[in-house]
Amino acid sequence: MLICGIKASHDGGVAVVDGDRLLFSTEIEKLANAPRYSALGRLELITEILATEGLKPADIDRFVVDGWWTEGAGGGTAIQTGLAGRAFELPVAPYLDGTDGPLHPHLFDGHNFGGAAEGYVSYHHVSNHVMGAYVSSPFAVRGEDSLVLVWDGGMVPRLYHVGNRTRTVTALAPLLPITGNSFGDFSGQFEPFWRDTSDLTEDETVRYHLSIAGKAMAYAALGKVEESAFKVFDELLAGFSRIELETARTLGAKIAANRDQLLPGLSNADLIATFQAYLGHRLLDALATLLRRRFPGQRPQLAIAGGCALNIKWNSLLRNSGLFQEIWVPPFPNDAGAAIGTAACELFRTGQHAALRWDVYSGPQLVQSELPSGWTSRPYDESQLAALLHAEGEPVVVLSGRAEIGPRALGNRSILAPATSAATKDQLNVIKDRAFYRPVAPICLTERAEEVFTPGGADPYMLFEHHVRADWVDRIPAVMHLDGSARLQTIDQSANSATSRILAAYAELSGIPVLCNTSANLNGSGFFPDVASAAHWGGTKYIWSDGVLHTKA
Repeated sequence: MLICGIKASHDGGVAVVDGDRLLFSTEIEKLANAPRYSALGRLELITEILATEGLKPADIDRFVVDGWWTEGAGGGTAIQTGLAGRAFELPVAPYLDGTDGPLHPHLFDGHNFGGAAEGYVSYHHVSNHVMGAYVSSPFAVRGEDSLVLVWDGGMVPRLYHVGNRTRTVTALAPLLPITGNSFGDFSGQFEPFWRDTSDLTEDETVRYHLSIAGKAMAYAALGKVEESAFKVFDELLAGFSRIELETARTLGAKIAANRDQLLPGLSNADLIATFQAYLGHRLLDALATLLRRRFPGQRPQLAIAGGCALNIKWNSLLRNSGLFQEIWVPPFPNDAGAAIGTAACELFRTGQHAALRWDVYSGPQLVQSELPSGWTSRPYDESQLAALLHAEGEPVVVLSGRAEIGPRALGNRSILAPATSAATKDQLNVIKDRAFYRPVAPICLTERAEEVFTPGGADPYMLFEHHVRADWVDRIPAVMHLDGSARLQTIDQSANSATSRILAAYAELSGIPVLCNTSANLNGSGFFPDVASAAHWGGTKYIWSDGVLHTKA
């Protein structure tokens, strides 16, 4: 059975599942250098994406659309998109589950996308996060139950229980009266993130606000956490009579206007770092309280989903708490994985499969393109590229195979560079037009990760915090963040990956099992879709793609 999952609002995407296997997941931002967080835009794009994978709409047994919060003309929830050059309203399920339950299918017959079945199904937006995290987890593979924590932009953190054999999803409890957009919106009230958005379109404003949280996580390293401020945050939040999306923005504006009275002596970076730590600790406290009440003496398994699951400090805080036997975070916890998650809702509910077979390199294929003048090309294998990195120390764009799914570049759409000079981080931030405080991630052979980092160990999707061990600080300064942390990606030496072979060969030459890894893209856009895009950008002298080295004259 072929199920096509669709995310039509921001972070739009199309994913197809065949039985229990993910065939592909294409995020709109990864097509033609589209802006980050791009919506689907027009429904014809679904047919075009299917065609690139050798499929037609008629091949699809069931189309499934992610739910959303915007209201349609008829009073229900709907997404404004396009069809045949005209505005088109696509009815969908509500954002949050209610009395109907997380896996209630909402059936619509006004459009069928050209599929084999009449109409389409839609599930709650929160449900796609629950199921995307669960079906991709090792818990599902082992046939085990799990708790799932979802904290996304438009909702408070909520805990769910997924029963594997019973095929049930049960909402347990909300955890905090704070929505998932809070960290980004709070940070947006302070420089360098505050800006007047009145000159932006609605889409540009949405994309700007979505971009803040990730940058603020990096900026927080310039500050220090002042735990005495937690009480101030508690008191101020208690003054809000109800939970609203604007709460954190209002809170930040109030502190910005009265900072000398409320939190004297704290810099902008201190405030952002402290609020980030405050949210993480309050989340942990709420989880500990609920577990004592509902699961006394137990250490359940936990999957984490929603945009907040990209915060490596919060993920590590939960993992290090000892409350859970095992924690899983998929590489697509935010809305980039919504098309997968909404297809997973149908997969799980209909009783076909509880676990999904998937590969993180299931994004779009590289598009064939013609290089601009001034570039030469020659055959070049991974070992030769490792020697080039070691000898010249220059960054190289690496474009190989299918793109990664989710927001992180994990070696197939990456810029790789030696980590042996602190100047490399500055160089990469300059060519990518990024602020000086943005970190560059390390990619390390899994087999040697504990030697170089603490805690080290396997972290293939950059979702937990690590620190560079003292005897490696001077050897790989380019990948150490301002607070000494590192957003590590590990990769197995035996993996069927060009980057794993490059890194293994580089380690053999240099003795260092680490390279810099940052995404290959235009500033504000998704990954490069082809070699020509990287060449037109021209930020590096070298581009390597599937056995060919392209060199700028």
